[in-house]
This record gives sequence, C-alpha cells and structure tokens, in this order.
Amino acid sequence: MQRLDMAVTPLREVNATLQGLAPATNETDWVIDNPRGSHAVAVGLTQPVSVTVRGSTGYYCGGMNRAATLRVEGSCGPGVAENMMSGTVIVEGDASQYAGATGRGGLLVVRGNASSRCGISMKGIEIVVGGNVGHMSAFMAQRGTLAVLGDAGEALGDSLYEARLYVRGSVKSLGADCVEKEMRPEHLAHLAGLLERAGFDADPARFRRYGSARALYHFHVDHAGQY
Repeated sequence: MQRLDMAVTPLREVNATLQGLAPATNETDWVIDNPRGSHAVAVGLTQPVSVTVRGSTGYYCGGMNRAATLRVEGSCGPGVAENMMSGTVIVEGDASQYAGATGRGGLLVVRGNASSRCGISMKGIEIVVGGNVGHMSAFMAQRGTLAVLGDAGEALGDSLYEARLYVRGSVKSLGADCVEKEMRPEHLAHLAGLLERAGFDADPARFRRYGSARALYHFHVDHAGQY
C-alpha cells in the first residue's frame, strides 16, 4: 500500500502522482492522509486503482474520475465526483451541493445525506444516497439513476429528461415535468442490483419511481408557464 500525506505533500504533487500512474502499474492501493478539507483531491484519475482518503475534503473531490475506486472516510464539499466517467466514488459521510453533477458514468455512493442539486444534469452516472437529498435534485438530469433511501426536497427532477429516480421516503414536491411512474418488474430488478452494488440492504419494493412526463421536450405555448 502506497501512502501520500498531505500534511507534508502538496495537493498538486498528490494529484500528479496518482494521475501519472502507468496502465500496467502494480501500485494499485493508495491512502491519502490528512486531506484537511483540501479542494480537488484525487481528481482526473484514469487507472483502475483504489484510493482511500482518510478525512473530509472540500470542492470537487474525485472529479472527472475514470476507472478508479475512491473512498472518502469523511464528508465532501460541493461537486464530489463532478463529471465522473466511470469507476466508483464512495463518501462515508455527507456530501454538499451538486454531488455527481454532469456525471457520465460510474457509481457514486453517499452513505449520509446529500445537499441541493444532487445529480444535476447527470448524463449516465448512477447515484445512491443513504440519507436525504436537498431541493432540485436531478435538475435537468438527462440519463442515469438517482436512488434515495431517505427523503427528497422540493422540485425533485425539475426539467427531467430520461433519468430514473427512485425514492424510498417522502418527496416534498416534484419539479416541472416530473411525475410518479409505475414501478414495473424491470425497475425493481434494476434497483435491486444497484442497491446491492452500493452496499445497501434495502427492499426495492418500498421505493417509488419518478420520471419525465415528456411534455417539455419541445416548446408548446400551452406549457409556456412551466419552462
């Protein structure tokens, strides 16, 4: 196991070390100590390595991740796993605003709560939140999945396209063009697999599914007040 201590190693050097790993490297297990709330920790990783961050981080931790498995033993500031491509990011604590924003693939797991705009404009990422999510989560989500084991705040799925939203708890309100949909067998199977991958023991039958009503795909004067 390789260790990087941010008490003595600058952030730029930490990221350069991880980003510079060769495809055939045998240094596949890394630990980052003393992140002390630093921003942009472990961003842009492109190799299938495992990185554990022992502490909480600031903005954009794990951003642009591709192939790596990143575990944060703490909480994260805004934009964790922003524009993620593949791999896995796990936050043991809470996540601040726009977790998983614009994510195109991979799996983001937040074991605690996520704040507002979780999954904003997501484009294929799968996000599982063990607690609650804040207002306008999945705003303009285009593709992918957001599964919430707790409650969702106001305007869930506002201006939604084709993403799948699953919520076990209550939803304060739905955003424009977001409606509750039937939970069919294929959705139960999909959610069961996702929850298992994320490490949650939860019954998919207790969730409700939400998606796009598809009324706002094209401008129509009758819907002008909803845009």
